[in-house]
Amino acid sequence: MMTLSELWKYFRLLGDMDSLSDQDKEFLQKFLAAQYHKRQQKRITLLMRKSGIKRIKLLSDFDWKFNPKLPRDKIMEFMHTRWLTTPGNLVIIGPAGVGKTHLATALCHDALSKGHQTMFLSLFDLAGKMAKAKTLYSFVEFYAKVPVLCLDELGYALLTKKQADCIFQIISKRTEIGTTIVTTNLIPSQWGKVFDSVTASAILDRLTMNGKFITIEGRSYRNRQ
Repeated sequence: MMTLSELWKYFRLLGDMDSLSDQDKEFLQKFLAAQYHKRQQKRITLLMRKSGIKRIKLLSDFDWKFNPKLPRDKIMEFMHTRWLTTPGNLVIIGPAGVGKTHLATALCHDALSKGHQTMFLSLFDLAGKMAKAKTLYSFVEFYAKVPVLCLDELGYALLTKKQADCIFQIISKRTEIGTTIVTTNLIPSQWGKVFDSVTASAILDRLTMNGKFITIEGRSYRNRQ
């Protein structure tokens, strides 16, 4: 819980806090703490609505036992880094159905629950939004500055050179600004199927900076009986 002094600064209250009686301080701290909580919940609700996350998924709901090969320790290791305050990229690689999107969604939800703006969308949807953007400059600047950006399903959309160049600019600009999470069914050497070889190499180079690549193997959750 925040101290009265911290709440006083947060709400930018005027006057001398030390002039209050202990009883008044206790009452004011409880009142301001409740107001702070309401503001935070309102902010989180708004961030969730704008995030692009269609279904809330949590790490606590993930069935780690279904695939014994799942690198749970590596996912949790990333979770315990300072990825929400210090830019740190994560690329989750694996075939369809092994839980890549669930894990990425859970990470994004964790960021949102802590008040960090997050955008979650597939590469296909990002390309669609790009086509509707008023200007490519404003489009690139918006996604470059989002604290946490997740590009889901890289490998299921074919891009034009113009689209690929814009995505490179977004990822490049994000290098020291925010965290980028990517899920893909393609190993890095196959990214030339989505981007040309030069762009693919440049994007991978940016993601490697402060980045972690995690490969998931095993059965598809969608095929379990």
